[in-house]
Amino acid sequence: MSRWTLPPSKIPSAWFNVAPHLPVPLDPPLHPGTREPVGPADLAPLFPMELIGQEVSTAPWVDVPGEVLDILRLWRPTPLVRAERLERLLGTPARIYFKDESVSPSGSHKTNTAVPQAFYNAKEGIRRLTTETGAGQWGTALSFAAAQFDLELQVYMVRASYEQKPYRRVAMETWGGSVVASPVDEPDHPGSLGSAISDAVRDCVGREDTHYALGSVLNHVLLHQTVIGLEAREQLEMAGERLPDVVIAPCGGGSNLGGISFPFVPDAEVRLLAVEPTSCPTLTQGRFEYDFGDVAGMTPLMPMYTLGHDFVPPSIHAGGLRYHGDSPLVSALVKAGRMEAVAYPQGKVFEAAVQFAKAEGKIAAPECAHGVRAAIDEALAAKETGEEKVILFNFSGHGFLDLSAYDDYLHGRLPDEQG
Repeated sequence: MSRWTLPPSKIPSAWFNVAPHLPVPLDPPLHPGTREPVGPADLAPLFPMELIGQEVSTAPWVDVPGEVLDILRLWRPTPLVRAERLERLLGTPARIYFKDESVSPSGSHKTNTAVPQAFYNAKEGIRRLTTETGAGQWGTALSFAAAQFDLELQVYMVRASYEQKPYRRVAMETWGGSVVASPVDEPDHPGSLGSAISDAVRDCVGREDTHYALGSVLNHVLLHQTVIGLEAREQLEMAGERLPDVVIAPCGGGSNLGGISFPFVPDAEVRLLAVEPTSCPTLTQGRFEYDFGDVAGMTPLMPMYTLGHDFVPPSIHAGGLRYHGDSPLVSALVKAGRMEAVAYPQGKVFEAAVQFAKAEGKIAAPECAHGVRAAIDEALAAKETGEEKVILFNFSGHGFLDLSAYDDYLHGRLPDEQG
């Protein structure tokens, strides 16, 4: 047997909060104007109060609302798959498992937080949301979720991805979202997640019927994603497997990385590995300091690894990883030495993605393929040492709307110097 599924009744009913397990408590976000710690009233124009409460919660578990569970059951629990064909291809004694988040309606893990965010906003009487999206995975996920709660949605999509990935835009519009290229006032600018956040926040704060939704970085977003790791723990046990030696996921802001790895933070013997592009190497080359989450400096300053909020990364295909900073939770774990990080150029990433597709049949999104690359390298390292390592990685999204990137790679048009 190489595939383990849980019945819908076994979907986690509470999210795992990593905050009580951090080596050192997080420093608070700071107000962009006063540089004083941000309070709930400062965040109220952006987020519903229940999400603000989750942002600062130190409770070990946070209950998932029943209305959210009802929608998550459309695709959760997601399968855990052992990549036996890849193991044989590599000739490795390692056992490689991946959690398949590509089966969600929007094709990625992002839907795990889009649904609760839409629910809490609708519950508070909000009728409209604004957001940013890089490659479009978050925008498609939130468009689906907004449709479930009859919310209007305005998406600011990083211009480079808006032009590279037209079918992401079509998917968002099919679910009822409105999509524009960002930055809206600089039509010749390739854009960045930081500038798209500025556009979305600027839109939000001027309207009482509108809140802002973020697809990564913030504590409540990573909290919602922990359903991934919680299910994976149970499925590994079903498979008769021990705890993994290493848990791997790509990292842009940190949501799918936190989702699969946080439930393993209390297990000191489990290595946690973040994978990022060399063109946007926040964890491997950034500085740990307070920085804005957006280009315009409208958002609170957060303690995180950052390349600087005005950093504009090259237009690589992994648009979801083109962010200047990282989740404060992820940053705290890396700073404390509990989590490691590695960076790859996009040529090596696509090489691994094609190898994985030929072996396992699944075409990974460019972001997801970073985790595939690291899993293959861990398996090859185990081959050198003869260790029977257990490797778990998050297959965070499919690449069917990213085939232009594969077209560039397969026909020699992919510039590796861009990362």
